[in-house]
Amino acid sequence: MKAAIALAVAGLGAMVNAQVAVWGQCGGSGYTGSTTCVSGACCTVSNQWYSQCLPCGSSPPPTSPPPSSPPPSNPPPSPPTGGSVTTTLPQSAGVSATSAAILVPSSYDGGMRRFERSPVVCQGQSETGEADAMFILEPGATLSNVIIGASSAEGVHCRGTCTLNNVWWTDVCEDAATFKHTSGTSYVRGGGAFKAEDKIFQFNGRGTVSISNFYANDYGKVLRNCGNCSNNGGPRHVLIDNVVAVNGGPLCGINTNYGDTCRITNSCQNSSKWCDRYTGVSGGGTSNKIGSTPDGTFCTISNTRSSC
Repeated sequence: MKAAIALAVAGLGAMVNAQVAVWGQCGGSGYTGSTTCVSGACCTVSNQWYSQCLPCGSSPPPTSPPPSSPPPSNPPPSPPTGGSVTTTLPQSAGVSATSAAILVPSSYDGGMRRFERSPVVCQGQSETGEADAMFILEPGATLSNVIIGASSAEGVHCRGTCTLNNVWWTDVCEDAATFKHTSGTSYVRGGGAFKAEDKIFQFNGRGTVSISNFYANDYGKVLRNCGNCSNNGGPRHVLIDNVVAVNGGPLCGINTNYGDTCRITNSCQNSSKWCDRYTGVSGGGTSNKIGSTPDGTFCTISNTRSSC
């Protein structure tokens, strides 16, 4: 604890002039970071423990993501978001424990409470399913301002396109979130994940996953497109912008034989590990890795750095 406090104090000076990105934390009890949001965002109080940067004039999180449409063969790059990434786990506003996954039909704002499964259903890297998730999101649903504890196995399951705003995982069990939409785009905006033995996000569907302003610490991969699902295929597109990832592996793993792409911009990985390329298979077996560097076609990077 003393070491953590010392590190926080040492880093305070560097954070004073930082601007917090949209969906990032900008205030709350015990918060010591920047309170200035990027242009177009305003620091909005959620409760006494937590304030976050939201688009000015729209205090609550959006109730639904942008309309879904079939992904283009070459998706456009995510626009640069700028601003800082929150790199510390927000203080919890309390704990809620449930014996079953919470179904979210349209929109749910957890007010920065920590959510746990009771009894614990985490089984490490054993394959489970959505019944062992903390949240199950129906197509088009939005989940905002929650902290997911170590007790759930699957974190979040998105049955269709979904939006995760400022969602945090204290200790990822098997996966933090699984995306199963067959077309369109799912969004991860803000938030972060710690202690993911394998990947943080699993992309089993088709279409696009866009991740921005996200923090990852102690993980295997930030996102992996499924390598051996039943009826596997693609393309699956991954857009990563303004992500900070430390003490882990590549930001994405894709299957080039299915036409998958991963586009990384304005991001930091402290070992310059960006993208693993695989040959995907269907119905089980092993997807073999064919490369670990950007190739300029399936995996591209722009404005990346290794000093995080």
